[in-house]
Amino acid sequence: MVKLSIIVPFYNVHPYAPDALRSLRANARDDYEFILVDDCSTDGTTGLLERAARELPGARLLRRPQNGGIAAARNTGLDAARGEFITFLDGDDWLAPGYYPDLVAAIEELSCDFLRTDHVRCTGPARMVTRAPHGRRGAVLDPRDAILPAGRTTSVDYSYAWAGIYHRRLLDDGLLYFRNGLRTAEERPWIWRLHREATSFAVVGLLGVFYRRGVSSSLTQIGDERQLDFIRAFDLLIEETARDREADALLPKAVRTYCAIIHHHLVNDRYEPRIARKARELSAAALQRLPSALVSEALGSMDLERATRLRRLDRRDRFSRFSRFRRRPEVAA
Repeated sequence: MVKLSIIVPFYNVHPYAPDALRSLRANARDDYEFILVDDCSTDGTTGLLERAARELPGARLLRRPQNGGIAAARNTGLDAARGEFITFLDGDDWLAPGYYPDLVAAIEELSCDFLRTDHVRCTGPARMVTRAPHGRRGAVLDPRDAILPAGRTTSVDYSYAWAGIYHRRLLDDGLLYFRNGLRTAEERPWIWRLHREATSFAVVGLLGVFYRRGVSSSLTQIGDERQLDFIRAFDLLIEETARDREADALLPKAVRTYCAIIHHHLVNDRYEPRIARKARELSAAALQRLPSALVSEALGSMDLERATRLRRLDRRDRFSRFSRFRRRPEVAA
């Protein structure tokens, strides 16, 4: 039986793919499979993957018929995964030798639905350890308990899919799939869904993923319209959370995070003027769809600069506009 499925999407990462592939080889075992997903690369990445499929033990190359973005590429890999456990890597990142055996051993010892890890953030030659934002390590916990509080960075803000390992039962229950079509922020509704619906998780201080920042081909470095998919991703997050049995407790955190991400995109200096205007329009409409009381609460907890910018964008009449996410009328104190 396959113990671990590693899903690695690749799209036009020819300068970086050799590092990723070498690090996979340094983690190979007879009971591991490496699912390499080519998302219609055009820069020579495909040739590297064809060679890896022949030479890397346990490797399979899957080619998507058309470019669909990382969410669709990961889903292609999930459809093919046979492992007891699942993990991810991005095609421009790399691993420490022997990391995956340690990762599998950790989740087997703790026997939980999913495990989250720290990682090393790499910007040029600089290296910085980034810790998963949960203080209790090596203990099995309820994933819901790691969502709140609203005003602090919590586990749902640490959304990197590759910073962890996941039991196959989550895949069989449909919890590991990403929303097809999302080009950015695809991990935000995904990590919230895991924390709302999985039964158990743990955090361990295990380092082994090297996350490469500042890659010119990365979507975070490109100011085109694909970046605006964050609106659809967070709308999905809000809609799903609003249906949760603890929506009243969880929505303040979801709304505050949405507001913070809107501000991040408003000050993105990589957008060309047309895209910047569209980002403002979509962001204003998004704020107006949210429950007014929760938006007011979120902005009241932010620093003056962010709150002021967002209030300028949110010019609605709060007493007359009905939000489709509001579950009951507001009652005056």
